[in-house]
Amino acid sequence: MNQTLPEVYDRLLAAYGPQSWWPGQSPFEVLVGAVLVQNTAWQNVRKAIENLRQADLLEPCALYAVPVEELEELIRPAGYYRVKARRLRNLLNLVVQSYGGSLEAMFQTPLSALRRQLLSVHGIGPETADSILLYAGNLPTFVVDTYTYRVFARHGWVAFDATYDDLQEHFESGLPADVALYNEYHALLVRVGKEHCGKTPRCEGCPLKDLLPRGGPLEP
Repeated sequence: MNQTLPEVYDRLLAAYGPQSWWPGQSPFEVLVGAVLVQNTAWQNVRKAIENLRQADLLEPCALYAVPVEELEELIRPAGYYRVKARRLRNLLNLVVQSYGGSLEAMFQTPLSALRRQLLSVHGIGPETADSILLYAGNLPTFVVDTYTYRVFARHGWVAFDATYDDLQEHFESGLPADVALYNEYHALLVRVGKEHCGKTPRCEGCPLKDLLPRGGPLEP
């Protein structure tokens, strides 16, 4: 599989070009977006973030001071707003209480230690934690999502019972620890996943079609 990783990246980059991820005007906006995008589309998150911007709340201490009921209304467009408001509050508690509201200080923490801290926050799973580390903190951790799993499992490059940690280890052991590369690779996998590797494979026109096993995409 490690020999395949560069070829997959090159094919996707040639087909789609740079994806310029993650949308966000500041590291804090990216951090907030990583929580709000759980189980929803980005256009919904954009509306919620715009509400926070209009209220001048895209700063850790300011947002932390907002009552949770008010926060719920501000982020309502992102869906599951009551759950997400509490998850966001949990994360802000770490930022404010442990780092004085300074993302710069937080992202100076060694990567493995900071990742453990993020994963200890209720409601922050591996994909959200790694998105924060990579896209807000510019730290070299590979983000794995459903599209990553589908593309690589259906091609037979990983097992269908591979865990998040298994997939992340495959990428991080086979690629240089480079933030820009991890950023672009994940974005490209999302692009090909959305266009060709949804719940039902749509292989025609996929840049990776001829890398499939004989007989077509594998299924569990």
